Amino acid sequence: MTKVVIFSNMYPSTEHPTYGIFVKNQVELLKNSGLDVKVIAINEPGKGPIEKIAKYISWGTQSLTYLIRHKKKIGITHAHYAFPTGILSFIGKKLFNIPYIVTVHGGDLDKMAKKSDRIAKYTKKILEEAAKVIVVGEKLRNDVLQDYEISPQKVEVMSMGVDTNIFKPMGQEEVRLLLNVPLNERVMIYVGNVIEAKGVIELLDAHYQLKKNHDDLLLYIIGSQKDQRFVDTVKEKIENEEGLHPGSLDIEFREPVSQTELAKWMAAADVLVLPSYHEGFGLVALEALASGAKVVATNVGGLPYLLQDNAGILVEPHDADSLANGLEKALVDDITRAQQEVIQKVVQQHSYEVIVKRLNDIYEQNGKGSFK
Repeated sequence: MTKVVIFSNMYPSTEHPTYGIFVKNQVELLKNSGLDVKVIAINEPGKGPIEKIAKYISWGTQSLTYLIRHKKKIGITHAHYAFPTGILSFIGKKLFNIPYIVTVHGGDLDKMAKKSDRIAKYTKKILEEAAKVIVVGEKLRNDVLQDYEISPQKVEVMSMGVDTNIFKPMGQEEVRLLLNVPLNERVMIYVGNVIEAKGVIELLDAHYQLKKNHDDLLLYIIGSQKDQRFVDTVKEKIENEEGLHPGSLDIEFREPVSQTELAKWMAAADVLVLPSYHEGFGLVALEALASGAKVVATNVGGLPYLLQDNAGILVEPHDADSLANGLEKALVDDITRAQQEVIQKVVQQHSYEVIVKRLNDIYEQNGKGSFK
């Protein structure tokens, strides 16, 4: 049985349990299916520039050393993010003829590749040399085909999947009691980093508008607050608004939580809101759908594909009024039977059972040797 080597520049640790959790979830899925998987990853966010350089040099050295020592046992490598991670798989192919696949998540094309022409060229070469390019959403597929001229036969659209054993409908009253969330209030949750590009400012503005007609509305912001300058801006904005409308905002912050806890929050919520400016796929939106929450999200990236056919409500990015209108609709309207059927179909298409079978097939068809 040959090995699958996973390279990732994001992976959770005890200190940073949600950092690249979607990669770890997929790795555990592959291991549970019987594959021999080795992970070589960075498991902490960067700090200063010197620390980042040292971290990447150490990761690269460890990866190349492993490839040299185990080249005959490796059937395929799988890079998460085209650049910089894909460089490791590219080197493995050139030096040791080890085939590779790469998963494009969004930031590697929307942000990293646009930093310089040099990085864009590296990205194109990495995608060209891959046996398969997995993209987590339809928008990214179009980008790979049009901007990087990759053959359509090489590109697979596949999300990171949702664990329906964890993310599933639960009794709303029961989970609200567990989380100490009021039973008779309307609850909106935002899940993600507290950064400008996630549309947090627009979310606050939309929330202020909604509070005028919905006194029973609560907003929970669940996610990392590492960008201290922006977090200070957000909290100052909240304080200023509270000065104008004392005691009426009902906004609470929560640090990142485990997958199990997050599933409870989603089951407890009436609406998950995702007001991002960019989004490769929008995994939290899928997890919310699987948990029974309504989803309001911006019409960017992979979200219009995920939420098509009224699976969720799409609004315009950078537009607090559009966001408020979408949230108002979600709070007032009930989910119809037809919508529920669409949601169930979407969740099934992205279930772990479907994803792991597709990944196994890709490894078998493009790797060396047998993986089972």
